[in-house]
Amino acid sequence: MKEILGMTDVETIGRLADMVKEKELSEITVCDGERMITIKGRECAPPPAPAFIPQMNMAALTAPSAPAAQPEQAPKQEAVSGNVVKSPIVGTFYASPSPDKPAFVKVGDKVKKGDVIMIIESMKLMNEIQSDFDGVVDKILVTDGQAVEFDQPLMIIK
Repeated sequence: MKEILGMTDVETIGRLADMVKEKELSEITVCDGERMITIKGRECAPPPAPAFIPQMNMAALTAPSAPAAQPEQAPKQEAVSGNVVKSPIVGTFYASPSPDKPAFVKVGDKVKKGDVIMIIESMKLMNEIQSDFDGVVDKILVTDGQAVEFDQPLMIIK
């Protein structure tokens, strides 16, 4: 090792340089006490950027002569009259406190502000949802055990 770093053995340094080139190394460092030599090769090229692949319309590829399909019309939503109770959280709607108990409310029931009208289970917690309105339950828009999203209409109270 002393011969390599003592610069008396240029042949050995040449062999190290050849090894870096042959093995396509980015660099090699040899140390001997306080002396150190680093031989750098070519820098490794960064990996190539992924090629852009455009999205293809598979229907156009399989049936090029077929006429373009008309987009479906969304069903018209009824005008809602009354107060809409929306889900305050993401979870599962339950109409009753347990499967063997009656529902908190059903269509036609009178409710007062503050009455518990449903449960939404979220993260293993049962959250009692209270009515923000006085009135009569006009429609229940979800079924028992159905997953609900935040701000999803659940019930209409007139």
